[in-house]
Amino acid sequence: MANNGVATVGLLHDEEKGLHRTDTTVTMPPELFEKLYLTPKVPHRGDYNSRFANPTPLGFVGFVIATFTFAMVLMGWGGVKGATPVAGIFFFVGPVLLLFAMVFEWIMGNFFPMMAMGLYAVFWLSFGLLQLPTLQLGLPYATEADPTGTMSPEFNNTIGLYLIVWGFMLFTFFIFTLKINTVFALIFGLVTTAAFILSDVYFKFAKGELEKADKEQKAAGALLFVVSALGWYMCFIQMAGEMRITLRLPLGDLSRFWPDTDVDLAAAAVQRDHHD
Repeated sequence: MANNGVATVGLLHDEEKGLHRTDTTVTMPPELFEKLYLTPKVPHRGDYNSRFANPTPLGFVGFVIATFTFAMVLMGWGGVKGATPVAGIFFFVGPVLLLFAMVFEWIMGNFFPMMAMGLYAVFWLSFGLLQLPTLQLGLPYATEADPTGTMSPEFNNTIGLYLIVWGFMLFTFFIFTLKINTVFALIFGLVTTAAFILSDVYFKFAKGELEKADKEQKAAGALLFVVSALGWYMCFIQMAGEMRITLRLPLGDLSRFWPDTDVDLAAAAVQRDHHD
């Protein structure tokens, strides 16, 4: 009887902390779940989060390495011109890790990270194609003065339009990051701004305003450099958490300003209709 009493007290003590303990597992509270997985905690069938390793930091590793490199190229550090020598970031470092992470986010039922990983993976792949001169993508616009066609207004305006579409898509994702944390929201907000600036770089290049295009390109690179630093910061916090290293580094939790997400969709709909 005494042992049962101790067990009951221990269970109540854990519940006061927001933890629900069983014989073999401890279910993490929603705020910790959102910190490690960057998605609101929702009901899941199965125990995939206990059985599999957290894939979110893996995706961030690919994102951070690729974005850091791309940012420095855009800013022209070391006098670099063009990203062809580091084309691997567009096809291997970024997309491979992001795609692996995306698949396992899907398996574990983490909706928003799955969407984010897939989004960035296809961006690196599609934008990387533009860095491969062997594909000769500008040939339809080739002239005697510009045999590659990549200097033509038509070619550069097309890329500018494509980047505008990316800007609006990234802005859509930014809206939903406002439900997670400040660092994640800053990453998407700054990436959105960089996408719109890069689109204008191509429009300026198409008009022959090369000096303005160069300044805007460096500005976009600087924004992406900040994005990379924020991504590394978040990745470091997540890895430290998974390695059971206690850190008091803030992410700026935003989930507390929103209704509880740890409810079934059907129950949430019934509750909403009841309030209406």
